[in-house]
Amino acid sequence: MKRNTWILTIILASLIVATVLVLQQPGEQSSSGEPMATLVDYDSAAIDRMEIVSSNGHVILEKDGDNWNITSPIRYLVAEYLGTRAVGSGRTIKLKGLVSSNPGKQTLFKVDSTGILVKFYERDIEKASIRIGKATTSFTETYVRREGSDDVFIADGMLASVFDRKPKDWRDKGIYRAPRESIADVKLHYGDTTISVLFRDSLWTVDGDSTGEPTSFIAALSKFETDEFVDTAITTLPKLSAVIEVNGTAIRFFQDKVTTKYFVQSTQSPQWFSIPLWKAKQVLKKRNDFFVTPKA
Repeated sequence: MKRNTWILTIILASLIVATVLVLQQPGEQSSSGEPMATLVDYDSAAIDRMEIVSSNGHVILEKDGDNWNITSPIRYLVAEYLGTRAVGSGRTIKLKGLVSSNPGKQTLFKVDSTGILVKFYERDIEKASIRIGKATTSFTETYVRREGSDDVFIADGMLASVFDRKPKDWRDKGIYRAPRESIADVKLHYGDTTISVLFRDSLWTVDGDSTGEPTSFIAALSKFETDEFVDTAITTLPKLSAVIEVNGTAIRFFQDKVTTKYFVQSTQSPQWFSIPLWKAKQVLKKRNDFFVTPKA
């Protein structure tokens, strides 16, 4: 074994020993590995606000009916699964064991003021407040603490990935969504040229010519999402490249010839989006793209 490898091995072993010694100091104990209670308890269905403070800033999420919305520092619809997942994950943080009751060691586990603070509210009443710290060495568990308590626990899961997001990463990325079976009449406009894609009497046609089911096209259009939000004013909008009409919604595409990206906006929202060329090509089909054997 090379000398450098020996040195690295010794350093790693020393770090492991040091960690074990720290965890065995008075007021601390290692995880038993046996499941315990959850960290906090609340009625998930009743929670209507969450506040999250992390290195990514201070984000406030509020529930309106069945939807979650970001209300600070921006206002936007939250991706449906993210809001529901955060509320559910907070209530089901399963503890595997007590690690420390020594407040001086909170920094070691990143459950002090540097940890992620998550507060859950019901009608402006705080129901729970937790600190999410760093991952354990197994990278399948996380150090956690109830705010106001000195007890630090090991919990199942990589919890930081659930709560630690930039404001833009909470946003719903949908440009257009619809059930696949509801898409039966699509028109693609390129200047003076219009391509009509219809499903009638169990048959798909393109400009009146029968074709096979355009599976990839319908799949991409039914869940058409952005890569990037455009929140600043577009000073010079490129020339209109294409328009897709589907189920009463018009989606407009403007290609930047320099970057090849598209600025996109639908009639469902004033929000502008930016998508790469490859994603635009999934829905901006030409007539021959719908046929195995190109039509004249």
